[in-house]
Amino acid sequence: MDLHKILKYLAYALGIIGAIFALLIMTGSDGMIDNILYVTYVVLFVVIALILIYVVKGIFTGNIKKTLMTVGLFLAVILISYLISSGTDLDLKQFNDKGLGITESISKNVGAGLYAFYFLSFLAIGATLLSSIKKIFNK
Repeated sequence: MDLHKILKYLAYALGIIGAIFALLIMTGSDGMIDNILYVTYVVLFVVIALILIYVVKGIFTGNIKKTLMTVGLFLAVILISYLISSGTDLDLKQFNDKGLGITESISKNVGAGLYAFYFLSFLAIGATLLSSIKKIFNK
């Protein structure tokens, strides 16, 4: 049995378990919320583990130079986003009055994440449009 079939059956099983827990929550069982969180943690762990396995497998079977350049460019985007964000854009007093404990460091990290998201989204949309335009003109 190959890995694809195993993962497919695992996905089906987790989907059925999740549906059962969702139905139990909808019927009013408040204690089931903890169980659905445990299922969520398990699914998150499985997904992260599979991603790491396939990334390591892809690095050793594919073009290592191209992979490392892609990872380096992604880290460069994250670094530039962090350097661009200031962390002083907001008045943090209103958040801290509510007891949230937001600091300038947290605000800077959130800003960096937003800038990285915007930049990577712009790149993805641009790449999609460029690919579509190339397809139209090559026909």
